[in-house]
Amino acid sequence: MAIRGKVVAITGASSGIGAATARHLAGRGATVVLGARRVERLDRLVGEIQAAGGTAAAMKVDVVDAADLEALVGLAVERFGRLDVLVGNAGVSRIGPVADLDLAGWSAMVDVNVKGILHGIAAALPVFRRQGSGHLVTVVSTSGLKIVPTQAVYAGTKNAVRTLLEALRQESTDGVLRTTSISPGYVRTELIDHAVDDPAVREQAQKHMAELGIDPDAVARAIAFAIDQPDDVEIGDLTIRPTRQN
Repeated sequence: MAIRGKVVAITGASSGIGAATARHLAGRGATVVLGARRVERLDRLVGEIQAAGGTAAAMKVDVVDAADLEALVGLAVERFGRLDVLVGNAGVSRIGPVADLDLAGWSAMVDVNVKGILHGIAAALPVFRRQGSGHLVTVVSTSGLKIVPTQAVYAGTKNAVRTLLEALRQESTDGVLRTTSISPGYVRTELIDHAVDDPAVREQAQKHMAELGIDPDAVARAIAFAIDQPDDVEIGDLTIRPTRQN
């Protein structure tokens, strides 16, 4: 039960994988510090966790702003004395062929999916070093493992983060830092709702996700598994997908 008593910050915590992870970890005795842009949802989630006997705090966080990640880490340290784990979960997706030249969509994915993770690392790593321990758990995607049309830039951002974390792991073999990449496949979240502008294509994608996708709780359990290992054990990468996914 290594999770009990740990202080875990989670980005993108207002829905989907982030919210499921918050509930699951809080239910196993972790203190959760939640960040997302949708404050009303965060407040409801904190109330739900507290009503169930858990400990949670939340604040508005846009991972594009490095200062927001510093504030989230600061909230954990100031209120609870430390930060043991940062779950980098916030992400956006835009689906379409490269020839669509969706510069705005490309920039958004780079800003959130890559820079957002870097901002979290920059905020958490000094705290982990001072404490002598810390764990970065980052949600990437199976899109970076199986490259398919219409997901070139999205997959590129996820693979950039995968590469970044592996390099950071090799730079951090002194026993202080653990890094874990979680690669979910199709998961029933709101991610697909904002990935496509065309209503017909979006509806088709949503239907496919509803039929094939797994529950976010499955990913939350995978994240908990990585966190729950002894300090001398690092789960470097976990892939979790529906059994029917190609």
